[in-house]
Amino acid sequence: MTEDSSDLFGALFAARVVPVLVPMPAPKAYSYLVPEGMAVEPGSIVQVPLGPRQVMGVVWDDEGQEAVDPKKLKAITLAFDCPPLKPEMRRFLDWVSSYTVSPPGLVARMALRAPAALDPEPMVEALRLTDMRPERMTDARSRAIAAADNGFAWTRSGLSHAAGVSSSVIDGLTAQGVFETVFMPPPPVVAEPDPDFVPPRLEGPQKSAAEELLQKVGVGGFSVSLIDGITGSGKTEVYFEAIAATLKAGKQVLILLPEIALTASFLERFQDRFGSKPAEWHSDLAPRTREKVWRQVTEGGVRVVAGARSALFLPFENLGLIIVDEEHDPAYKQEDRVFYNARDMAVVRARIGDFPVVLVSATPSVESRVNGDLGRYSAIHLPTRYGDAALPHLGVVDMRRHPPERGGFLSPVLLNQIGKAVGRGEQALLFLNRRGYAPLTLCRVCGHRFQCPDCSSWLVEHRFRGQIQCHHCGYAQKTPEACPECGTFDHLVACGPGVERIAEEVDRHFPDARTIVLSSDLMGVKRLRLELEAIQRGEADIVVGTQLVAKGHNFPMMTFVGIVDADIGLSNGDPRAAERTFQLLSQVTGRAGRTGLRSLGLLQTYQPQHPVMQAIVSGDSHAFYEREISEREKALLPPFGRLASLIVSAETRADAEGHARGLRQAAPRVDGISILGPAEAPLALIRGRHRFRLLVHGRRNSDMQSFVKTMIAAGPKVRGSISVQLDIDPQSFL
Repeated sequence: MTEDSSDLFGALFAARVVPVLVPMPAPKAYSYLVPEGMAVEPGSIVQVPLGPRQVMGVVWDDEGQEAVDPKKLKAITLAFDCPPLKPEMRRFLDWVSSYTVSPPGLVARMALRAPAALDPEPMVEALRLTDMRPERMTDARSRAIAAADNGFAWTRSGLSHAAGVSSSVIDGLTAQGVFETVFMPPPPVVAEPDPDFVPPRLEGPQKSAAEELLQKVGVGGFSVSLIDGITGSGKTEVYFEAIAATLKAGKQVLILLPEIALTASFLERFQDRFGSKPAEWHSDLAPRTREKVWRQVTEGGVRVVAGARSALFLPFENLGLIIVDEEHDPAYKQEDRVFYNARDMAVVRARIGDFPVVLVSATPSVESRVNGDLGRYSAIHLPTRYGDAALPHLGVVDMRRHPPERGGFLSPVLLNQIGKAVGRGEQALLFLNRRGYAPLTLCRVCGHRFQCPDCSSWLVEHRFRGQIQCHHCGYAQKTPEACPECGTFDHLVACGPGVERIAEEVDRHFPDARTIVLSSDLMGVKRLRLELEAIQRGEADIVVGTQLVAKGHNFPMMTFVGIVDADIGLSNGDPRAAERTFQLLSQVTGRAGRTGLRSLGLLQTYQPQHPVMQAIVSGDSHAFYEREISEREKALLPPFGRLASLIVSAETRADAEGHARGLRQAAPRVDGISILGPAEAPLALIRGRHRFRLLVHGRRNSDMQSFVKTMIAAGPKVRGSISVQLDIDPQSFL
């Protein structure tokens, strides 16, 4: 070591320099000085100057940190009074950053999504009874004193409510010294769950499955269990036992759900079992509630969280179990900034933290199914419905033999079964995975089609709102009365059905039936929850819905399910199309007959002999998975191969295409890795940006991350409006 470098390291030791990861797309942590008297450690959450701003950051591990002259560095301005991120959490964030090839600061930002929670919650002002008594006693004052005569402190409003008196009575007693002001810790956001609140009543396969799962959880350490059970088989009750065992061990639990904002029924089932609801974590929470949950999770006060995919990045104090319910659901894939699959990252977090993870689905992903078959995951199978409830009888309606009436979309066979269900006082569900009234509007005279000005997609008519709208960028305009191309009035025609149009057809055939349309663009989360609760109570006869209805809801009176267009998911080039269609249609038909009533499901299709249709109708999921796995293995598609997608976008087509071609030319030559493209993406224009796609394909053991990093580093520099999105293990191919 030279004399100069020795002096520099001496200065570093004296001044103490630490790396701080800031929530920016920077490739590494920045160095900052620690002011004298400030105590920080790896994981400490701090505030630092970054340019003219003050930003939040995390003190990071200093492995490989370069020595920097302290005179050139700025100092940390504040160390927040909250628990530091644990070593396991920091390792997890580093792993996600490395695997997804994302800037580490953006990954760390996902763990710090509640800035106001970094300071301790303020103490709550409360009242406590003293030995003093009022000069004049009244009935109201007696009730207030009696209510508080238990030694506990009360909030002013809580005591007023408990005693049945006005707040002025409480204020008067306080003024006379009967109550003294004290300060209490803030109340928990949810009550602590009791693992023994209502002991389970499991029988047969459910009991055996719970015992098998408890053995895995009881052993401790990392393990992955896949609960594969048909719809209504009691999977939730089985994994509730693993949750109970984890709570008894004093650890926290995370339950991931694809649509937590809509699954009020799950929260109620949890409360029935454990005596209190879990804390929720999703984007529709009020900011103050998010802050409370984040803080109490970090401090260990919240024992169970039920959340969307982002809950995976909550900094738990002592996490001991992760449940991934509906593990196959595409909603677990984030496709913004940091592209990741929460199911896969949950397995990684469990491995780093050395605790169990449980994947749950009636229709597991092909990847999880293969891992179960190969013994990497412990497969737990539930072949029968809970309580011996019968599965719905399933059949196909060949639309070539039983076409709908002119202008309609429901075959006579389907309409007949709807009428029978409604006539018995039961419920019918019609499923169509297409929002709005019609996916295309055109002019009968000149053939003009209404297209989004900023995207390569048609404008969808929403007749209930009187608009035509783009579902990719949100562009909307009032539904026109005349064709903008030829000016002809009253010759615009809606082509194809959406759920609104199906509801209109239902109303025409069953005018006296109570019909509800469930679609995410018709109402907010609160309204959707209310509608779902109304359906569960039997306050609707016919439900017309999109994929929202496939999210594990329990409709006790639902005995008929009709799939309006079973072919819709098979008509694209997505290599996962068959798997997605099988999963979605199986989940939807599984809404019928869950309480033991005789039920029926019918699929309208023009391809009745398609393997997906045959697998659903026959109930032979094993044959479907066997065929799908074989096809994937032949083509070296996941999980037998690896994919990475690069989307290059720019304000001009030439810029996007030119940059994509430059990346292709810069790609290293590596045995076992090939590149497809560049080619225009199926959605070639979104929000006014032209898009070209490169698809990298490699063997299962290929180092995809190093390949794409080398290609991007050697390729043309990103300039002007050009941007490059990288997605390791893509789920969408649009």
